[in-house]
Amino acid sequence: MFLTRYDDVAAVYRLSQASSDKRLEFAPKFGATPLFEHHTSSLVFNDPPAHTRVRRLMMGAVNQRAIQRMQTGLQALVARLIDRMTERAADGEPVDLITDYAAAIPIEVIGNLLAMPHAERAPLRDWSLAILSALEPVPSADVLRRGNQAVTDFCTYLRDLVARRRAAPLDPDEDVLTRLIFGEPEGGRLDERELLHNCIFLLNAGHETTTNLIGNGMDALLRWPQQMQRLRQDPGLITTAIEEMLRYESPLQLNNRMLTEAAELAGHPFPAGTFITLGVGAANHDETRFPQAEQFDVGRTPNRHLAFGHGDHACLGMNVARLEGRIAVAGLLSRFTRIERAAPPVRDRRVRFRGFSALPVRLTPA
Repeated sequence: MFLTRYDDVAAVYRLSQASSDKRLEFAPKFGATPLFEHHTSSLVFNDPPAHTRVRRLMMGAVNQRAIQRMQTGLQALVARLIDRMTERAADGEPVDLITDYAAAIPIEVIGNLLAMPHAERAPLRDWSLAILSALEPVPSADVLRRGNQAVTDFCTYLRDLVARRRAAPLDPDEDVLTRLIFGEPEGGRLDERELLHNCIFLLNAGHETTTNLIGNGMDALLRWPQQMQRLRQDPGLITTAIEEMLRYESPLQLNNRMLTEAAELAGHPFPAGTFITLGVGAANHDETRFPQAEQFDVGRTPNRHLAFGHGDHACLGMNVARLEGRIAVAGLLSRFTRIERAAPPVRDRRVRFRGFSALPVRLTPA
């Protein structure tokens, strides 16, 4: 069943009988492989009580206090990236807002959350893309091969990182890895499989969502220049602008659930075992919830989109992504008086995720 209306998608997100466990779905797709182990061990594809236990451990490291601590470092990172692009712009060179900017920001943020040495972060983006590409409805043999190799390589790296962190723990209120290794005072801990795969999940989820948010958002501003000008003139609109970017070009377009019990959906009864595809992007363009949904409006309010899901499985890092988006987009608009296309953008061809693999622009520094 494929649901596209806002109310129907939101109802499934709230439905206790709608399971996120993917073991039945992924067994024939992946077989007994590293991809199967990863995608059935991570937070996003588990139900309570496993989901609740892992989510509780992670929450302390991405709460509001932790997000506030990130802000200064994130602003400095964005400034450094913009400085590099400014040097190239002065020489008349175009830049790619994906490779040179949008993709670099979440890699550094998540690397900092896990306290990964900077010199060890180079493979992270390629690993993430390879693992997530295997989630496409019909991945090719080559996509599966690269995905399995990426999981294997990432786990090998993480085992070494975990051993180093066990020997020299950091503050668990700031370091997600230390928090996951040593658990909570009352004894909630992860086994090695859960630990490794939820560290991979943290990178993958945060990287994909934020890269696409920034890239999609800047492309929307380029397509709607009057909205870019409006945001330049009123920088205070950045919060509503980011929410509109998430709605208008949702980074995650499709999600899935399976009924564990019979339930009524969209006014019809469905038996246990029904597989449900949620059209997140379509729901966020439902005219009954978003008047003039095809218009991009940086001041749109209210804007209760479903880009981060809803209910118990709402995205754990959504406020981190929002912070990254606000600082990244505001930084570009404040440092460059003109942003224009240098060549046509290149869409990522995946179905589940919506974003760009390249977004070439020319920048005029302020």
